[in-house]
Amino acid sequence: MTMWRQVAVVATLCLALAAPAGAVSVIGADGERVEIADSARIVAVGGSLTEIVYALGVQDRLVAVDTTSRYPEATTALPKVGYLRQLAAEPILALAPGLVLAEADAGPPTVLGQLREAGVPVLLVPGENSPDGVYAKIETVAAALDLNPAGAALIADLRVAFATIRAAVARVKERPRVLFLLSVGGGGAPMAAGADTSAASIIALAGGINAVADYKGYKPITPEATVGAAPDVILLTERSLGLLGGEDAVLRIPEIALTPAAEQRRLVAMDGLLLLGFGPRTAAAVGELSRRLHPAMAN
Repeated sequence: MTMWRQVAVVATLCLALAAPAGAVSVIGADGERVEIADSARIVAVGGSLTEIVYALGVQDRLVAVDTTSRYPEATTALPKVGYLRQLAAEPILALAPGLVLAEADAGPPTVLGQLREAGVPVLLVPGENSPDGVYAKIETVAAALDLNPAGAALIADLRVAFATIRAAVARVKERPRVLFLLSVGGGGAPMAAGADTSAASIIALAGGINAVADYKGYKPITPEATVGAAPDVILLTERSLGLLGGEDAVLRIPEIALTPAAEQRRLVAMDGLLLLGFGPRTAAAVGELSRRLHPAMAN
């Protein structure tokens, strides 16, 4: 018997004390079928998944979350198991979970393997950055928790919300160029969001044009590339805005000062999880961003 199996014995004894929440079988983002005997004790790894659990009304099943789970405020009182890409098996196993819900990029893979070896079901939830991706997340989580009707109702509401926003954005004639900057602190240059990023997706949904499209992912951007991107709007998370010293400090960065965004003082900062999480609040996020990109929509 391996160490992880020994730990699983303790977990199984603890799980026996929890009320069963139904046995289901769900296929995860990795194509693996996950058998879930009891979802009464959940560890959620990924802020969007935690939000979905709350939106489905079963937050009482959560025994812990990761550090990206910051909404709703009640999550701050839950135990934390670390950052979603830097997990460790021991703190999770100590909680005796019946299910680990994890975003598709959670890891490292060795830790996920250790959890599975210990007998803990680990469900990787798909994470496409689109309205359809949000629906798929909700559908997968609802199926895992044996809450399909509640999931379908939540998806139906979101379809209406997205359709309303899509119609409003379609009426806007001008599409501002938006440069999303992400600061990780430490005094280094901020990174810009290229193609195939959550930032690029939310900008497009809100009726903007991503100012950087010649590469994929997030990369440091040179001063020359910043000026060449000619953004009409600078978009940041509130955390990045703080790390960069505030609005005035960002607009005084030499290369940014030479852009149309700085000339018009068009800088938009939003909560990072709301803006980039692609969870049940994403329709609201698109609505807020679209109104800030297109002031006429707010009138």
